[in-house]
Amino acid sequence: MNKKVLITGVTGQVGSQLADYILENTDLDVVGMMRWQEPMDNLYHLSDRINRKDRISIYYADLNDFSAMARMLTEIRPNFISHLAAQSYPKTSFNIPIETLQTNIIGTANLLEAIRQLKELNDYNPVVHICSSSEVYGRAKPGTPLSEETAFHGASPYSISKIGTDYLGRFYGEAYGIRTFVTRMGTHSGPRRSDVFFESTVAKQIALIEAGLQEPFIRVGNLSSTRTFQDARDAVRAYFLLLLESEKGKIPCGEYFNIAGEEVFQLPDVINIMLEMSTVSGIQVVTDQDRMRPIDADYQMFDNAKIKQAIQWKPEIPARKMFKDLLDHWRDEISKGKIPLNR
Repeated sequence: MNKKVLITGVTGQVGSQLADYILENTDLDVVGMMRWQEPMDNLYHLSDRINRKDRISIYYADLNDFSAMARMLTEIRPNFISHLAAQSYPKTSFNIPIETLQTNIIGTANLLEAIRQLKELNDYNPVVHICSSSEVYGRAKPGTPLSEETAFHGASPYSISKIGTDYLGRFYGEAYGIRTFVTRMGTHSGPRRSDVFFESTVAKQIALIEAGLQEPFIRVGNLSSTRTFQDARDAVRAYFLLLLESEKGKIPCGEYFNIAGEEVFQLPDVINIMLEMSTVSGIQVVTDQDRMRPIDADYQMFDNAKIKQAIQWKPEIPARKMFKDLLDHWRDEISKGKIPLNR
C-alpha cells in the first residue's frame, strides 16, 4: 500500500500544484481536504483520476470542526500532512479579521491537537508541514534581507494569524515531539494564482482588456513595495523535499524555513513586464483607493541560506516565464467564457 500525503487546502493554487507534483514525480497517494462548497476550478484536470480514486481522493472537512479533524486523521492516517488551508488573502483579512484569526489560528490548533491526541493514544506521528507566510515579518525595515530570526511585525489580520500559525507549528513540534516544520513562503505566483493578489489581478485585467471586456485601464493599489517573486511550482518542490528530509529525521521538530524567490522587482516593474507581453498597446495604470490596505508590507526581501542547507533546492522557473504563464492562464480562462469579477 502506498504512503499517503494529506493536503489541506487542496483546491488552492499551491495545494493543487503540490498534488500535481506528487502525482507526477512519486508513487505516493494524495488525499485532498476541502470544504464541500469550495470551487473545483484548480482540480478539474484531475477529476477523472479523483472519480476513479487513481492515487488521489477528496475528503470533505472543515478546519474549524475539531471532530472532523480527528475523524479524518483516524480514517486516513496519512504519513505526511501539508497544511495549506487558510484564509489567505491579506487585504480581505481587514474586512473579515475574526474569520481570518479563527480559521488560521484555531483551525491549525484543531489539526495539531487532533494529531497530538492520536499520537498519545495510537503512537501516530506523521510528518507535518505547517504553512506560515513571509507576511509574518510585516513592516520590516528596508535593508538587510529577512532571515528566519528577523522579528515579526504583523501588518494585517492575516499576518497576525500567520504569526499564530507559525508559533503553533513550532510549539507542537518542540513540546510534543510531533514532526512538524514551518515554512514562510515569499511572494509566489504563476498559473491558478487567485485574482485578489497584485500580479494576478494585473494579468487578469490585461486579459480582459485584450478580450474587449474592459476599458484600457489597469486599476491597482499600493505600488511602493519591493519584493522577490518565485513560481509556486518551485515552492511546492521545496515543500515536498522538506517532507522527505523530515521523515528521515534530518530536520528537528518545529524547525522553520524561509522559501523565497531570488529575482527582485518593484511592483511597477511587474506591470511593465506584463504590459510588454500584451497584444494591446496604450494601456494605462490608475490608482484605485479601494485596493489600498490600511497598512502594508512594503519590503519583502529574503535570505534563503537556511533552506539551502537543509535540502538541495533553488528556484528554477524564471520570473518572466512565471508572469507569462499567469497571463496565459487568464487568457485561457476568459476564452472559455469565465468572466471574472473586477476586483
